[in-house]
Amino acid sequence: MNKRIAVYPGSFDPVTFGHLDIIDRASKIFDRLIVSVFVNSAKKPMFSVAERVAMLKGALKNRKNVTIDCFEGLLVDYVRRKRTRVVVRGLRAISDLEYEFQVAGINRTLYRDIETVFFMPRQRYSYLSSSVVRDIAHFGGDVSMMVPRNVAKAVAEKKRLGS
Repeated sequence: MNKRIAVYPGSFDPVTFGHLDIIDRASKIFDRLIVSVFVNSAKKPMFSVAERVAMLKGALKNRKNVTIDCFEGLLVDYVRRKRTRVVVRGLRAISDLEYEFQVAGINRTLYRDIETVFFMPRQRYSYLSSSVVRDIAHFGGDVSMMVPRNVAKAVAEKKRLGS
C-alpha cells in the first residue's frame, strides 16, 4: 500500500497555534506529514533553524505520524528527495491565496507532478502569523495565547536576552 506523505514547509519563526491547527488537521488526512523548516538565508530570523526545529518537536511530541525536518534550496527538490509530491500550505486571507497560487504554479512548472493542498485555519487563527507574534514580542506584549507554552517561553527568553 502506498503511504500518503505530505510536506508542510514554512519558516515557523516561531510556530503558532495557526500552524499547529493546520498540522493537526493535515496529519489526520495524510499517513505521514513532514513539517520542514525552510532555511531562507535572505531573512534575519528571530530563532535559528535548530531552535525552530526544537520548538516544533516540543510542540508536536505526541504526534506519531508527524516528523520535523529542515531544508535549504528549492521546495520541489526537497519534495522529490522525500519521495512525495504533495505540499501542504495554509491560507489565512485572499492575499495569501494570491501569493500561494503563484508559488504553486511555479512549483508545478518545476515539477509537473507536485500538488499543493491548501488548508484554511480555523477562524480564531485567521489573523495569526509568525510576524505578528514577533512584532508583539518585540514591543513586550504577551504572546502566550498565540503560541504553545514552550514557544512562549523561548520568545520571552529571546526578549530577555535582547536578541
